[in-house]
Amino acid sequence: MKAGIVGLPNVGKSTLFNCLSNAKAQSANFPFCTIEPNVGVVNVPDPRLSKLEELVNPERVIPATVEIVDIAGLVKGASKGEGLGNQFLGNIRECNAIIHVLRCFDNDNIVHVDGNVNPIRDKETIDIELQLKDLETIEKRLEKAKKAAKTGNKEAQAEVALMERIREALLQGKSARTVQPQNQDEEELIQLFQLITTKPVLYVCNVDEGAAATGNEYVEKVRELVKDENAEVMFLAVGTEADITELESYEERQMFLEDLGLQEPGASALIRSAYKLLSLQTYFTAGVKEVRAWTIQIGDTAPQAAGVIHTDFEKGFIRAEVIGYDDYVTYGSEAKVKEAGKLRVEGKEYIVKDGDVMHFRFNV
Repeated sequence: MKAGIVGLPNVGKSTLFNCLSNAKAQSANFPFCTIEPNVGVVNVPDPRLSKLEELVNPERVIPATVEIVDIAGLVKGASKGEGLGNQFLGNIRECNAIIHVLRCFDNDNIVHVDGNVNPIRDKETIDIELQLKDLETIEKRLEKAKKAAKTGNKEAQAEVALMERIREALLQGKSARTVQPQNQDEEELIQLFQLITTKPVLYVCNVDEGAAATGNEYVEKVRELVKDENAEVMFLAVGTEADITELESYEERQMFLEDLGLQEPGASALIRSAYKLLSLQTYFTAGVKEVRAWTIQIGDTAPQAAGVIHTDFEKGFIRAEVIGYDDYVTYGSEAKVKEAGKLRVEGKEYIVKDGDVMHFRFNV
């Protein structure tokens, strides 16, 4: 599962990417610094994993991860191939969610591609390019579907009706995610269309150090603008976060954060938000060899969760032994959880909950 970092050139995308991953993307004060998308696999911060490690004392600990892609900056006209437009749009289509970075700080020493700081205009510049690309996709598909619909094909007729609604929204300057599916069939069709503006989005307002704990008026304007978009907004002092990651000791980093009025690095909150944005959740396996966080989709069943470990686990699934995370912490060990009668045996229909500690029984 990938989340792509997008934005205009020079808004802090590569600096943010460097905060999130150990990969060091080139970062400089000029547009198109990132030419090829950089990919980083980022650990998802989860205090529950540390607690399980403390209780189990395993040989190794493996956290959940999410893939972050730093994509080249977009400019006006990208939908027609301007700048690195075609490459950018191809890269973003491959991502499952969008982290849209908006510059929300004033600094005369850092060039803005459009001459002055205006996150509302910047957001609209990118939205328009993505919407134009989706409009092109929909109109091509609509043409074919209309021919099939004329023959009386009911599936094609339903597809045409949905695409007309999406086309109308795009023509009004709205993203396709604002068109709500009316049933399961429409939901599946929307996924099939592979539109860029249906992807879930997290707006990251890049603020200066003085606004790291509180945000600023730019952030409030962005919140107001996207309130009907079903999108998330957070603010982050990206440059300051980069400075924090350069400090060698944990103590130094914590002191820096406290001086800013922060309890944890904003990058940690952003990674968790990206994880949530991708509709992901975590379950754990805990034993003396390994304590591990496994990533699954929200709503996955026990066999599907087992399949993440190995496809044979899903094929030969018999049952799952499940301990709620809170019960594990309360009783302190698997043995004591069993003694207290808190270990549950679940079958194929069980929907895994975030934080479940699980063992699978299977037969191949």
